[in-house]
Amino acid sequence: MKKDCYILFSPQGMLGYGYPISSFERALSFDPDFIGVDAGSTDAGPYRLGSGKPTVSKEAVKKDLTPMVRAALNRNIPLFIGSAGGAGARPHVEWVLEILKEILKEEKRKAKVAVIFSDVDKAWLKEKLKKGMVKPLGPVAELSENEIERAISIVAVMGVEPYIRAFEEGAQIVLAGRSNDPAIFASFGIMMGAGEGPAFHLGKILECGAIAAVPGTASDGMLGFLYRDKFIVEPANPKRICTKTSVAAHSLYEKEHPYLIKGPEGTLNMKNARFTQIDERRVKVEGSSFEKAKECWIKLEGARASGYRSITIAFIKDPLMVQAQDEWKEATKEAAKEYFGEGTNLILRTVGKEEITLIIEAIAETQEHAQAVCSWARSFLMHYHYTGRKATSGNLAIPFSPSDIPMGRVYEFNIHHLVKLEEGESIFEINTELL
Repeated sequence: MKKDCYILFSPQGMLGYGYPISSFERALSFDPDFIGVDAGSTDAGPYRLGSGKPTVSKEAVKKDLTPMVRAALNRNIPLFIGSAGGAGARPHVEWVLEILKEILKEEKRKAKVAVIFSDVDKAWLKEKLKKGMVKPLGPVAELSENEIERAISIVAVMGVEPYIRAFEEGAQIVLAGRSNDPAIFASFGIMMGAGEGPAFHLGKILECGAIAAVPGTASDGMLGFLYRDKFIVEPANPKRICTKTSVAAHSLYEKEHPYLIKGPEGTLNMKNARFTQIDERRVKVEGSSFEKAKECWIKLEGARASGYRSITIAFIKDPLMVQAQDEWKEATKEAAKEYFGEGTNLILRTVGKEEITLIIEAIAETQEHAQAVCSWARSFLMHYHYTGRKATSGNLAIPFSPSDIPMGRVYEFNIHHLVKLEEGESIFEINTELL
């Protein structure tokens, strides 16, 4: 390593979630070497990937990103943004790129920006499928050419390699598509000579901002002090602390295995990780290792359209109706099938015990038909004579007008697979230019 310690700063858990500017300024007082921010996830479901629409607002992204750009350029340190726009597909990346251009113009600054796209070509993927180089990730069906064609958008989840390549090409700001969350931060640490185990483990902590703190939140920042064989974490906000428990607990976050995290380059192994409380606010982590993969398998995410949705939200307070919910749910579904036909997709969800919230959901091939099914079900339930009923109407308390809300296109994930890359093969397009 060129330095004994590199300071990495994550201002928030997701771009657009907000953060206290006082925390940001305090973090800058430590003179960080790097700023990184995760900007997306599959947490919001398939809609973002399928529709191409962002997860958060332009206003929020611009408000959060402006201080990061200003700090990175003023201090001449790199800024990495991963999974741009939510799902990290081309429309999302280009959306954030336009915001970045606005910021640079308003700040009257120039920056060398690398844009990394993660979109997957369908013809390329079909060839991989024919060669037997695609396999399911988890309990999903084998991928077929038909599902590849049905996918509106397919992205590959990049690891550290594209980030390192972009940085080596001289980028000051890296704006990337769908990314392995820890890789956004681990890439910088690895470039600086830190061990892959500590670099990836620190990346795992930093990608969620201050969630590993107490109290935890994604709307605040975290500092990571990365050494060759260990790291220390400290919340940017002096009102938060890190404890052994909070940092260890977050190391378990969003994982299928207690101490193994698989990624494109290999597996982070935290079995021998040791968490030491240095003082009231800081925790030191040692012992994490990294097992390099013998083959490179990249995760794919794809979404397809599956109709249109309409919903109605209602409240039910009558204890007799609450008690009879199995009865009226079944009666409504049967009546809907009789009225609209066997293909009717009507879903009735209830939440609560003594007082319940009812969500009527209809999915159909057109928005008009979804609206028809939803409004019919709402009307049917408003007057349904459930067991024990005494009143003649008023079953549902409906808080919104119009009561039946068109939600637009429905999407579902239809690709959740791994594709094998051959040695030297890269599928991530990098465009670098001075903006």
